[in-house]
Amino acid sequence: MPVFRGEYLLPLLEGFHIARDQRTNRRIRAREVRVVGPEGEQLGVLPIEAALERAQSAGMDLVEVNPMAKPPVCKIMDYGKFKYEEKKRASEAKKKQVVVHLKEIKLRPKTEEHDYEFKVRNVRRFLEEGNKAKVTIMFRGREITHKELGSAILDDVIKDLKDVAVVEQMPRMEGRQMFMIIAPNPKVAARARELARQQAAAAEKAEGKSEGGKKSEAPAAGGKAEDQAVAQAPVPAPAAAAPASQSGGAK
Repeated sequence: MPVFRGEYLLPLLEGFHIARDQRTNRRIRAREVRVVGPEGEQLGVLPIEAALERAQSAGMDLVEVNPMAKPPVCKIMDYGKFKYEEKKRASEAKKKQVVVHLKEIKLRPKTEEHDYEFKVRNVRRFLEEGNKAKVTIMFRGREITHKELGSAILDDVIKDLKDVAVVEQMPRMEGRQMFMIIAPNPKVAARARELARQQAAAAEKAEGKSEGGKKSEAPAAGGKAEDQAVAQAPVPAPAAAAPASQSGGAK
């Protein structure tokens, strides 16, 4: 039986992930569990009822973090808060992730020069954004007997984009179409990922500034309201001076 000490158990708990079917509270089936407190402190092996009472007294949940251990290891934590933070981290990671799209460009064996150049420019721009492109040559009627024309066009595309692209799937026939798939070369792909990270960081920074601005608006508005209230408050009239005759009579 493995010996669980604090220095060995803490690495087990750092960065652990809660699975969808992770058992919590009354769903834990073990009769006794090794309990870790909210701050990572070791509470020892406790009967499940005692462990649940500890979690309830702390206003938290008992979560089974290592069901394969003997006895299972459970941690007292705020399970709802943990799931929210996990979801938030996943959302932030998704924002920084580069999503690769596949765009199809269609050409004909008799495509005119200006149309070809226009579509190749679009493919170049698309590749520089970190995406992939599927270049398709469509044959109609008797054009299918001249497959070499389609191969020549695809060779031209490869030559014109050799500084930004690599061929991921070599040209091949599928029905009456010949196609190939090209992807950005490693240098272009790395530049696109870095640009995406910078844009995500800038968006996150701008979002943080906007939230900070909204919070700072409330006190400023309150201050203006107080100033207006003071300005509109009636000024008390000065005390009336006693008439000269009365002051003389008093003397």
